[in-house]
Amino acid sequence: MKINFTKMHGLGNDFIVIDCRELDIPNLTDVMKKLSHRQFGIGFDQALILYNSNIADFKMDIYNADGGRVEMCGNGIRCFAKYIWDRNLSVKNELAIETLAGIIKPKIPPNPPLEKGAGYPSKGWVGGDFVQVDMGEPILEGRKIPVNLDGKVIDYALHVGDEIFLITSVSMGNPHCVIFVQDIDKFPVKKIGAMIEKHPFFPKRTNVEFIQVINKKELKMRVWERGSGETLACGTGACASLVAANIKGLADREAVIHLLGGDLQINWSKEDNHVYMTGPAAEVFEGVVEV
Repeated sequence: MKINFTKMHGLGNDFIVIDCRELDIPNLTDVMKKLSHRQFGIGFDQALILYNSNIADFKMDIYNADGGRVEMCGNGIRCFAKYIWDRNLSVKNELAIETLAGIIKPKIPPNPPLEKGAGYPSKGWVGGDFVQVDMGEPILEGRKIPVNLDGKVIDYALHVGDEIFLITSVSMGNPHCVIFVQDIDKFPVKKIGAMIEKHPFFPKRTNVEFIQVINKKELKMRVWERGSGETLACGTGACASLVAANIKGLADREAVIHLLGGDLQINWSKEDNHVYMTGPAAEVFEGVVEV
């Protein structure tokens, strides 16, 4: 079976997009896991599957590199929207996308707030078109994130091996564990991220964000993504981190998040309590793979 795909990225968080509106791929989980291999497949952090929707403009299913299906991906939905607009599948400036996390609304921003050359750490801009996404309201109730605790999870002492980390948990349609550190460049993200992802405190596993506060308008972030490992960027993670930092009084409601792949502008609106994410999405190439 031959499958057409498009390789895309948002700040180095990379994806393949497959249009399945008229295509049925048997054993989709196994196929995506196979294609994610960076030596023997295409290689990607997540696969974004395009379907028709009965309740929105389109439907997006997301598969991690390990084949697991997940609720949402902030960088992914920007790429997904660009894919739709570039192929004239919709003429709307704002889309309604059905996901496991609900209806998410990406749109073309009238005045992108980020400038070329703002990327971290190289100061080089990674390219792409800006997309703004209404990510909805953050979820702070423990059981709904989910974690194995009632109420808000702010500075909860989590035992990880022989260490204790103060964590703040937030859901942006998918679970996040935010940890504030002094020196993000020296922090053992891969070791600690892998341990926390599968910690029994998180019944559906979790994404883990490690944050260094520069000031109230700038945060530096590294991320361990559930099912994919450390990636260059995570949109929902950036949103969750801004919310966590604001709750703890470490950041304003709007800030720039510096990720390894570049910058995201995050705004937690006072007006509607929604979190808005703005950043680039870029197409890399198109291809055909046989499975």
